Amino acid sequence: MFNSFWELITYDIGIDLGTVNTIVYLRGKGIILSEPSVVAINKRTKRVLAVGKEARQMIGRTPANVVAIRPLQDGVISDFDTTQAMIHYLIEKTHMQCPKFFKIPKPRVIVGVPSSVTEVERQAVLDACKTAGARQVFVVEETMAAAIGSGLPVEEASGNMVVDIGGGTSGIAVISLGDIVIDKTIKIGGDEMNQDIVNYAKQKYNMLIGDRTAEDIKIALGSAAPLEEERTVDLQGRDLLTGLPKSVEISSIEVREAIMPTIDTITQAAKDAVEETPPELVSDILISGLHLSGGGALIKNLSVLWEKKLKMPVKVVDEPLSTVARGTAEMLDHIELLEKIQKGWDEIS
Repeated sequence: MFNSFWELITYDIGIDLGTVNTIVYLRGKGIILSEPSVVAINKRTKRVLAVGKEARQMIGRTPANVVAIRPLQDGVISDFDTTQAMIHYLIEKTHMQCPKFFKIPKPRVIVGVPSSVTEVERQAVLDACKTAGARQVFVVEETMAAAIGSGLPVEEASGNMVVDIGGGTSGIAVISLGDIVIDKTIKIGGDEMNQDIVNYAKQKYNMLIGDRTAEDIKIALGSAAPLEEERTVDLQGRDLLTGLPKSVEISSIEVREAIMPTIDTITQAAKDAVEETPPELVSDILISGLHLSGGGALIKNLSVLWEKKLKMPVKVVDEPLSTVARGTAEMLDHIELLEKIQKGWDEIS
């Protein structure tokens, strides 16, 4: 009855608290916010100036007294105060965008985090959400949420394999009977690919580019196997020899060469997970396939490479960027599912 009362005056939300992007699912409404995990603050006053898209626009363009930072590193909180400010902003903006009924921003929240987080890091997420205004907080492993968001039958006695490649981590899991059987989460993801491109530009072109430029290049040209039609774009940066602006043409072949070491590392982790999986579950996975989610799933032809390397079907899920958020949504809509797979989660009420 108490929860029914709260449902009348507030919303329940699911949050994919990502290193690069944070996605918010509003119960009954769907994905309502997708914001970069960036906060701009005044270093002198410690006042938050902007959050999300507006803050991301400030990266590399701020005066000396303003800094645009990403408060999450490798999927966990590295700066509690700015993370709390970001979550508070997201909760407030979520409720402001839904003015049809009078609402109080005191939601029940489910947050997806990497399964590799420590107890201290998990508690930091709980505390940040609670301080930001949540009345009740659940934490769920991202790989489990990704599997549920992908529509996999996680409660059945069959093997389901999911790889969720985010900005700071890559979660690799085999799931059966509502629990994670094999977990190979590694702190390598899209950020490392960005750094690969930064290093490539330095080494080949004596050019310094920023992380944001590298990410744009990765999105435009990144691939894991040859494309039917290779592409090129102009790459702008600063010449390391002269200090002056410089522009070169870079191809998808070069970008593929640059990011391949990171892709190989994630591929090897996926191989290791398969090797440790019980044979009965491997036979299930050979039928159902590996399900690829997260921003890394958008790397062109990654599924083609993995089908060759892993010798199994590889499927990119629908809307891979929002898979974890959809999984938290499913648990909001079916709390009994949350209770069944609650082992290892914490709750603040």
